[in-house]
Amino acid sequence: MARIRVLIADDHAVLRAGLKLLINAQSDMEVVGEAADSSEAIKSARATAPDVVLLDLSMPGARYTQTIEQLAPLAPDTRVLVLTMHDDPAYMRAALQAGASGYIVKKAADVELLTAIRAVYHGRTFVDLSRPSEAPRGEGGRLSREAPVPDQPKPLSQREAEVLRLLAEGHTNQEAADHLGVSVKTIETHRKRLSDKLGLKSRAQLFRYALECGLFVGVRDSPTEGPPA
Repeated sequence: MARIRVLIADDHAVLRAGLKLLINAQSDMEVVGEAADSSEAIKSARATAPDVVLLDLSMPGARYTQTIEQLAPLAPDTRVLVLTMHDDPAYMRAALQAGASGYIVKKAADVELLTAIRAVYHGRTFVDLSRPSEAPRGEGGRLSREAPVPDQPKPLSQREAEVLRLLAEGHTNQEAADHLGVSVKTIETHRKRLSDKLGLKSRAQLFRYALECGLFVGVRDSPTEGPPA
């Protein structure tokens, strides 16, 4: 069976070593390269043509969105999975719009990371902004993920869908109100209706729901000055 070939790009040597041990311990994965900055990541991707690049957002060198954009033409079959300390949806939005296939926070459990690698390798988008320290505990005391998005999306009005997309992208109530030309009170009302109708409380859950509903298709309206690298 072919293994998933992974390139680890992170400026912390200790973290790279730990990730390498974890990934190489899997029967279906292997680490084929490492990089400590953005330029090394590009060079290593060109040399090894990995299936998945595990990319930190805060490495020295080029802005992470530029690194993601440069990886595509160099290794068109490579999927970029962002592994970062930042659980802000704004970072996630910028990374996905730059071409990343997944986004997961470093506080996630090992099993979540391995699931994410397999998911993006098979062409799926994987996003997890949940905070394990705050998530409910499942069987055996293991931290579980946030409550799943409902299987069957409920019908939304056009305005509800617009509000959902803006909030899921990380916009504040005020930013969403300015974008749609309505009052903050109106956005707050729509947000409560969405929460009541869909049963989704956190912004991460809103994002997952919006992603599954296809609300991000063709969206390229992130601000020129995105999140810091």
